[in-house]
Amino acid sequence: MRGVILRIFCFRLNKKTEPRGLTSINLQLFADTSGKTEKATPKKRQDLRKKGQVMQSREVTSNLILLMIFVSFRLVGNYLYKEFKILFNLFLTETASYNLTDPTEIMRIATFAAVQIAKMAAPFFLIAILVGVLGSYFQIGFLFTLEPIKPKFSHINPMNGLKRVFSARSLFELAKSIAKVVVIGWVAWSSIETELLNLTKLMTLELGQTIVYILDSAVSIGIKICFALLAVSAVDYFFQWRKYEKDIRMTKQEVKEEYKQLEGNPEIRSRIKQKQREISMRRMLSEVPKADVVITNPTHFAVAIRYEPEKRPAPYVVAKGADYMAQRIKDIAKENRVEIVENKPLAQALYSSVEIGDAIPPDLYRAVAEVLAFVYNLQGKNPQAAH
Repeated sequence: MRGVILRIFCFRLNKKTEPRGLTSINLQLFADTSGKTEKATPKKRQDLRKKGQVMQSREVTSNLILLMIFVSFRLVGNYLYKEFKILFNLFLTETASYNLTDPTEIMRIATFAAVQIAKMAAPFFLIAILVGVLGSYFQIGFLFTLEPIKPKFSHINPMNGLKRVFSARSLFELAKSIAKVVVIGWVAWSSIETELLNLTKLMTLELGQTIVYILDSAVSIGIKICFALLAVSAVDYFFQWRKYEKDIRMTKQEVKEEYKQLEGNPEIRSRIKQKQREISMRRMLSEVPKADVVITNPTHFAVAIRYEPEKRPAPYVVAKGADYMAQRIKDIAKENRVEIVENKPLAQALYSSVEIGDAIPPDLYRAVAEVLAFVYNLQGKNPQAAH
């Protein structure tokens, strides 16, 4: 009987605990297990840049090109009108006097027409190229790489293609396309609705004036649409930037591994040491104005000594240098009115035996004390009053 009751209890216990286990598994499925919580390091960004994987919004560039083309219509409108008038006269007036059965004559007319069309289109091509280059340059700088055009088998994998079709990015692109249609439709309709009020004026204009008015209105509507699209592009740029920053994040382990690789790189190690030397040198030179005396060789060595009896029992070296650095120490000492004393044996002994920040050794106490006493006498001070 006890065995039966025990089996029933175990069955009920397992039955109750089973959903909890399933719930735990489901929660793990939704958890973010990538572990990419760290921002991309400069090295990773540089590596991605070499591969052509940079943050760039083609929407912004294309909309800027479109905007500048519409603006160009306003800037070169008179030029276009003159060139178009020449082409118009060619086809409607002068062709009547040409022999259109002669292949040479037809070729000459076609060549002239092609040149005129090229002359009208040239400003817009030049502006499009210039704005496109500048738009890309201001986003990513100068970058030339063939990596993006190399064939990759992952791009022809049908499963990867399906993932891209049903991804969040695809939904965002769909929403962006709908937003563009809505924006273009709203701006165009609101502008056309305003122009409809001027239809009565067109009836009083000549044909040429009517065409100019319609073209001018079309350009104005195009400029308004481009500005609206640029606003959509700004939102798109922000979301692309966030996604790019998220995609290039690194795990803590990746950051550690990269740091180890950099430490092992002789060039990087050399740069770090050079930087450390520069920092140490600047710190050392900043202590020279606080020194009591600079003892020199006089040309090859210079050692700056400071004595603070209330803090340290013995004088200590705050800066030292040879050759060029010795001259720098002496120059700073002169600028800050720190006494310079020439003592070749003492300068050489201090330079070779005492490190910066260390107290002078006992065997040099007497020699340094004599120099300090000499300096204090010149200044009319005593060690206690000097500090």
